Amino acid sequence: MAYHSFLLEPISCHAWNKDRTQIALCPNNHEVHIYRKDGAKWSKVHELKEHNGQVTGIDWAPESNRLVTCGTDRNAYVWTLKGNVWKPTLVILRINRAARCVKWSPKENKFAVGSGSRLISICYFEQENDWWVCKHIKKPIRSTVLSLDWHPNNVLLAAGSCDFKCRIFSAYIKEVEERPSPTPWGSKMPFGELMFESSSSCGWVHSICFSASGTRVAWVSHDSTLCLADANKKMAVASLCTETLPLLAVTFITENSLVAAGHDCYPMLFTYEEGQGQSSQRGLTARERFQNLDKKASSDTSNATLDTVHKNSISQISVLAGGKANCSQFCTTGMDGGMSIWDVKVRSNALRALRITLPDSPRHLHHSHLNLKTSCPFWGPLLLLHLPLLAPLLPTEITGRKHVNKIPRYS
Repeated sequence: MAYHSFLLEPISCHAWNKDRTQIALCPNNHEVHIYRKDGAKWSKVHELKEHNGQVTGIDWAPESNRLVTCGTDRNAYVWTLKGNVWKPTLVILRINRAARCVKWSPKENKFAVGSGSRLISICYFEQENDWWVCKHIKKPIRSTVLSLDWHPNNVLLAAGSCDFKCRIFSAYIKEVEERPSPTPWGSKMPFGELMFESSSSCGWVHSICFSASGTRVAWVSHDSTLCLADANKKMAVASLCTETLPLLAVTFITENSLVAAGHDCYPMLFTYEEGQGQSSQRGLTARERFQNLDKKASSDTSNATLDTVHKNSISQISVLAGGKANCSQFCTTGMDGGMSIWDVKVRSNALRALRITLPDSPRHLHHSHLNLKTSCPFWGPLLLLHLPLLAPLLPTEITGRKHVNKIPRYS
């Protein structure tokens, strides 16, 4: 595990280049800073200053080496490196509210932008006129689109929004791609077709992610809930109401395992197991915890300092090595202006000792606290862990004993 503090300001979003030697990040303003790794140090090599409002989304296309950014100025720019200078190209999104997120498609021939205009702009390059144009996906989105992720087939697009819904749309553009083949999510995929829509939860959908195979999609919402939909199980949805503060980011690290993080300032591992019943039991929600805190007027300062690597909320997670199918390293950035790189290590001989069974509460998503003596993640693919990841990197020891929950509970 490695940690680097870039700024005093929060890092609102980031993106890596193909060989992971450079990172583009936004210091919570209208600029994008690009840092390059020189040995153990990071040095700033570029500043991109075309936006007039705060930059809300960055994505870096690995093969074409193009950056795309979007911001509250309602614009998106595609940046191309010419010589040693990044040149911007304006993309007309035709929106009247802030752009909130942006994502390149896997083939890098188009990208999607979610906005407060209750629509998604699918942008592609028109060769005849030598400019970027866009088409809109509008219905049935009823609020700001906060998160996007592409299916591996380059056509389906998952979107999470402030209307408490997760949806999957077809973003098929006949001008730039061939007709798609059928998927478990559906076979007819004209542009804008709604392939999947979740039932209403109780929170904004902050982050959404497809698995490496594309048959599963997971999302986290502001009610401290993690949900997973499986297309091979007739789009059945498994959900887990955690006892943490709201999660802001989620990504698959294997086909059955996810990492999520948010306001609790440390990453957590969740594992999906098929064929089990789902419990109706629930824990104390973040809303109830805050209500109880207000009623009790607690002034306990014994835990005033955080014992986590990040000292403020984690806003984004990205896979660095191994991909979503077999991730060996991932990165987190947060509102503390820092960036952490976490190593994922799985030891098959330790799975038997680490497996947690909850006989009174069978779930699709298992959850427990384990005693973690050091900060290096040591994860098995058959369980769900909360990882308050602390201290410097040392050999990891995890025992099967349940760990006392550090989040205060009030009666």
